[in-house]
Amino acid sequence: MNEVALTKRQSAVRDLFNRLAPERGRWLARNQYFYDTDHAYMRFLIPAGSRVLEIGCGDGQLLKALQPSRGVGIDFSPAMIDAARVNAPGFEYHVGNAEDPAVLKTIAGPFDYIVLSDTIGLIEDVEALFEALHALMTPETRLILAYYSHIWEPALRLAETLGLKMPQVQQNWLSTSDMQALLSLSDYEVVRREWRQLVPRHAFGIGAFLNRFVATLPGIRKLCLRNYVVARTLPRLKPADNPASATVLVPCRNERGNIENAVKRLKPFAPDIEIMFVEGHSKDGTFEECERVKAAYPDRDIKVFRQPGKGKGDAVRKGFAEARGDILMILDADLTVPPEDMGKFYNALVTRRGEFVNGTRMVYPMEDTAMRTLNNIANRGFAKIFSYLLNARFTDTLCGTKVLWKRDYERIAANRHYFGDFDPFGDFDLIFGAAKLNLRIVEVPIRYAGREYGETQISRFTHGWLLLRMVVFAWRKLKAF
Repeated sequence: MNEVALTKRQSAVRDLFNRLAPERGRWLARNQYFYDTDHAYMRFLIPAGSRVLEIGCGDGQLLKALQPSRGVGIDFSPAMIDAARVNAPGFEYHVGNAEDPAVLKTIAGPFDYIVLSDTIGLIEDVEALFEALHALMTPETRLILAYYSHIWEPALRLAETLGLKMPQVQQNWLSTSDMQALLSLSDYEVVRREWRQLVPRHAFGIGAFLNRFVATLPGIRKLCLRNYVVARTLPRLKPADNPASATVLVPCRNERGNIENAVKRLKPFAPDIEIMFVEGHSKDGTFEECERVKAAYPDRDIKVFRQPGKGKGDAVRKGFAEARGDILMILDADLTVPPEDMGKFYNALVTRRGEFVNGTRMVYPMEDTAMRTLNNIANRGFAKIFSYLLNARFTDTLCGTKVLWKRDYERIAANRHYFGDFDPFGDFDLIFGAAKLNLRIVEVPIRYAGREYGETQISRFTHGWLLLRMVVFAWRKLKAF
């Protein structure tokens, strides 16, 4: 099996499907109407005789239904691939992790259609997989995504509990808007969206009637169980076509145990990277640790400052004033945003997919210890409010990672008088400024990790009250004038 090391979650997926492989036919029979209806629509999208690659092919039932001239299936469950070779012989199967580029390189393309059916919710890094699939596509290739609607999550969990649906591990419950954002980040254009199966049961003909005549109506169709997205590849601009230097600013206070890992885990994603620690009067020796790490890594361009005032906003303004990079990036010192992901933010900017790049922790499932429940609810609520106020889609305004061109930051700073020095966090100063300058704002999803050292410096109630005041402030400055 050709693959990079599986993550804990990927190993759980593989083990689950290895166990379920002998029972797959039973689940198919129990939900025959659902699968027959799904396969019928997929045959509508994909003409017989096409060249088809299915990522996460399971036991091969969909490939068999599509009748391709060349069918290739890949799955990292060896037991499912064994079942596919019996149930749908005559096709080419690979046991491997499709998220490993080395595995995809073993497959000869191109294809007319690349299909991910009920697979997208299991992918560890959706953006990275979309990026890798370009190598197997032509401008005429269509990427077909079929997945469960996120609004059905409670019902599907109940169905699993009652034994009415095949068990699953924790899913990426992505909305269609999330999917479109990920596709856009990866240089795809959505050409079709569809919603089907309001009732995933025949129910003596009642379900079939409702699905045919009611489920397609405006205002109702988005309540359906199945979402389908068809996308095409777009011309690609590589980061190397627009090289730029970068400053990674790490505001830090009482984060001594995270300082060295911030440097060690930061990959060389740009030709010239400046790492800047701005320390906030810590009590645990963070400043001294920054100086030690600077001396221990002479091959890295590391600078250390002590901020003049208080709060992350003050640290960000100090760091950005000292920065020399063409691109300015914030990496919170708690490292709950993985330093390894900073290259994604850089790429989104230099390939002109966006002009202000915001991290979001609210797309992928997060570790249980990463965010308290009340914080999670409040973050999602504030994101919806600020999306309205800013006329831009935000799923997470409080993620600390923000990335923009230095030239645009200088414009924001020059116009700061409009909003004033109102923001102790530093996030909203940048967000509001970017919105006022009409910068194209995009979000990059990351898998939010639990903190390994120290304690959160966010007070739910004190900072929650500040956020409520900020909502009123933003409404006055952005709407009511």
